[in-house]
Amino acid sequence: MARREKVMRMSVELPLWRALTAYRVLTMLYAVGLFVAAYDDYDRPGVAVAYYVVLCGWTLATLPRVQNATACTKRFLAIDLAVALTGIVLTPLVVNDEHILAGGPTLPSIWTAGSVLAYAIKGGWRWAAFASTPVAVANLIERGHPARDTVHNVILVWVASIAIGYVVEVARASERTLARALEIEAATRERERLARDIHDSVLQVLAMVQRRGAVLGGEAAELGRMAGEQEVALRTLVSGGLLPVSRVSEDAAEGAVVRAVEETDEDDPDGPADLRPLLAPFAAARVSLAEPGAPVLLPPAAARELAAAVGAALDNVRRHAGEEARAWILVEDEPDAVIVTVRDDGPGIPEGRLAQAEGEGRLGVALSIRGRLRDLGGSAELISTPGQGTEVELTVPKDDAKRGKAGLR
Repeated sequence: MARREKVMRMSVELPLWRALTAYRVLTMLYAVGLFVAAYDDYDRPGVAVAYYVVLCGWTLATLPRVQNATACTKRFLAIDLAVALTGIVLTPLVVNDEHILAGGPTLPSIWTAGSVLAYAIKGGWRWAAFASTPVAVANLIERGHPARDTVHNVILVWVASIAIGYVVEVARASERTLARALEIEAATRERERLARDIHDSVLQVLAMVQRRGAVLGGEAAELGRMAGEQEVALRTLVSGGLLPVSRVSEDAAEGAVVRAVEETDEDDPDGPADLRPLLAPFAAARVSLAEPGAPVLLPPAAARELAAAVGAALDNVRRHAGEEARAWILVEDEPDAVIVTVRDDGPGIPEGRLAQAEGEGRLGVALSIRGRLRDLGGSAELISTPGQGTEVELTVPKDDAKRGKAGLR
């Protein structure tokens, strides 16, 4: 079993940068097309041609700058806005009066909105409001008077850019919240996995040392008492706080980043595993195992977790039903699920005992059995009648196990 770091990157902002890249190219072509269509309106077409050469060269050369927030620096934004403002201010110098009176477009036309939107995506609504203001002033200067259509267009750009900037801020906050939620989920799963492993090994040994020490007496009794204290402390730790298994989210240019540690199969992570060899070691003089003659195939991680849950059930039989209790393991390979039943002939579990045990931090059934099956997308049904033994039915849906095997670690 190997452990590797899994990196999950989330970004609702990245598509906005991609859309802005396409917008800048398309509006550049649109502005040039408007110039060609209204060529007769230009008194100084040479100046306009020179501006469009600069505009096209700048747009194409700076496409990498509008790929993400890191590349889109403040210096680039300032120069980009200056290119747009220069085109607006130059418009009255290169077109005739009829063009202006008719409400004709400025030299950069709607390409200007791309500069403002870059501010919005980079810095939010405040940056958008800052960039919209000089654009509004330049448009009013270009017209010479506050015409209705000019005011309408100015307000439209101002409101739209601020709205987009606000949406970007909300999206970033949502990303951070989602990233933190995923980290907490990953930490919780890791804590539960460790709790199951500890319950199946360390806690069982400490409990045995405590019992044997009390029986032997003397120095062994003191050793047993100390083991009992450590068992209580360890149970409290296991059932308590989260383990910091995933690092704090980062705000990266490509979006929020979540790093979590997960386990992988070094040999063949995708190949199925036969459940029967994993259950075979449980067979003993007082434990009978009945299984199909054909392999019972599950994803390796799912097979290991199911076998560990069976082991936890047998540990409970030995602890609560006694060493002389008999147990039976029945394996059923159904078309859509694998069902393993563990039954014993012990005294059964008194009503309410499981809830009391969980309250005391004894999480054998809650974590070692039900927790494992829950992670597999399955279920663990426990039926116990006082005086008639206990039966635990473990069900693992095959499809759910295949889809969720990466999350079982």
